[in-house]
Formats: sequence, C-alpha cells, structure tokens
Amino acid sequence: MGSHRRLAPSGSDRGAGAAVSILSVAAAALGAVPVGAAPYDDTRAKVDRLYEQAEKATEAYNEADERADGLREEVGTARDRIARQQQRINSMRESLGSLAGAQYRSGGIDPSLALLFSDDPDDYLDKASRLDRFTAHQAGELKELQEAMRELAQDREEAAGKLRELEESRRAVAAHKKTVQQKLATARRLLDSLPGAERDAYGRASRSGRAGTPDLGGATAASERGSAAVAAARSALGKPYVWGANGPSGFDCSGLMQWSYAQAGVSLPRTSQGQRYAGRQVPLSEARPGDLVLYRGDASHVGMYMGNGQVIHAPYPGAPVRYDPVGMMPVSSVTRV
Repeated sequence: MGSHRRLAPSGSDRGAGAAVSILSVAAAALGAVPVGAAPYDDTRAKVDRLYEQAEKATEAYNEADERADGLREEVGTARDRIARQQQRINSMRESLGSLAGAQYRSGGIDPSLALLFSDDPDDYLDKASRLDRFTAHQAGELKELQEAMRELAQDREEAAGKLRELEESRRAVAAHKKTVQQKLATARRLLDSLPGAERDAYGRASRSGRAGTPDLGGATAASERGSAAVAAARSALGKPYVWGANGPSGFDCSGLMQWSYAQAGVSLPRTSQGQRYAGRQVPLSEARPGDLVLYRGDASHVGMYMGNGQVIHAPYPGAPVRYDPVGMMPVSSVTRV
C-alpha cells in the first residue's frame, strides 16, 4: 500500500478558478501545495504514507502481541511446575516430620546406653543396624528436600523474570496499538478534508475495479499445501482489512497469510518479517501460486502470489482483500513455504 496508488488529476480540476479554490482547501489542511503540483495529490500521497507507516506499526504490534502470548504460556507452565514442586516439598516435609516425631517419642536414648540396658543385646544390635540404614535414608531424604527447595527458589525467580518480561511486552503492545490508531486517525482526517468527488476518486483507486478475478494463467502451486493456501486466500476475497486481525472475518496483511496457510495445516509466524524466513527463498521470476511475496526492504507488507503477475493481499483500511499486480510496490523477496 505504497505510493503506487497516486491518481492523475480529473478534468474538472484543470480550470484556473477551480485550481485556486482547491489550493486554498489543501493549504488549510496541510500547508501550501507546491506550485505545479496536481490538486490533492499531496493529500493523497500523505494518506498513502500514513497507511504505510501504520502497517509497519501494525507488524510491530503483531510481533509484540505474539511475544506476549508466548510469555503468558511460559508463565502458566512455570506456575504449574512451581505448584507441583511445592506439593512435593510439602510431602517430603511431612514424611521427615513424622520420623522426627517418632524419634522424639522414643526418647532419643544414646545407643551405648540402650545396649547396656537391653534385655536382648543381639536383638538390639539387629535393630540398631536397621536404624542406621533408616537414618542414612533419612539423611538422603533431607538432602533431596534441600535440593528441591533450591529448585523451587530458582523456578520462582525465573517465573518472576517472565512476569516482568510479560509486563514490558504488554506495554509495547499498547504503545504500538496507540501508534497505529494515531496514524489511521490522521489518515482518515486527511481523507475527510477532501471534497466528496476526490474521496470517491481515492476510493475507486483503492479498489481499481478489482471485484472480478483477473486472468491468473495456468500456473500451479509448488505443493499440495500451497494449493490449499491459495484456495483459502481466494475464499477471503472481499473480507475487510482489520489491523491486528488474522481472520476469519477480517485480516491484516500477515494475518491473511497466516490464516490461509493454517487452513492448509501449516503454522506460519504472525509477522511478515517472520514469514519471510518461513521457507525457501526463490527468485520472483520463478514465483508460483502460494508463494509469499514480501515488500519493502523491511518486509513490512506481504501478499500471496496467485499466478500471471497477480497477488492476493489485505492492502490497508478501507480496501478489502483483493488482487493486485505483483509489482504494486518494491518486492524484497519471495518465500516458498
């Protein structure tokens, strides 16, 4: 969703009087338009840039949100492990406590005195031997208890660290969400500053008459999973762009790819940057249906190649899932999943 959507001025914009009026409106909204610039081109270009910036922030949001999900799972696992460890320690303490109580009730008589007053020295010596072995076992249990307590303390420290990471990740998610909302709100205000005819023209350009299916040629996917992903992506045509969403009722660009491949039984990373490395890199000239096409140097946008120079993607707010030419913006790489 880059600057490829710039529009040529309509015939009604060419009159001198209209130009003066147009420039006045644009100047009020955005500052003076340079002499020679087509009316409203600056506004539309700014809207495109804001959508591009919002998409980059959306991918950062997706990454932070995915990280938060992973941390929540790790924290939950750590808590379960700590609970089991605490239960084990409690059982060991109870066992050792019972043994200590039995020894206390027996009086804890010195072994040499017990032998002196014993009615049956042979019987006593046999019991003493068994007691030595039992005491050694007790010492082993005590050592095991101490080790378990050390492990528990370490687990609790690690869990506390994960909780701190989770809180930081939550703050990052909130910050990225705020950035996206600000960019999209600014873009909407700029669009609203245009006269109705110009807003309609921008909307037509964003759709470009792509309601039908373009000629996709006879190319086939490189694998069965690629074919299944292509079918899923086609089923999403016309669904709205919803930032941070991965279906089934709305999508952002990477969410559409993740959902489409999930229908094929393949788990893709949540972000377009992660999806870039989800398979084997191939030249654009060798792209086949189902391949992921990454855009811009930072891979902040992604679409799915469908054949004959066309991709399916979720462009930006207001433009539903649709077909577009693969060269709609600079291609950075192509990934075959």
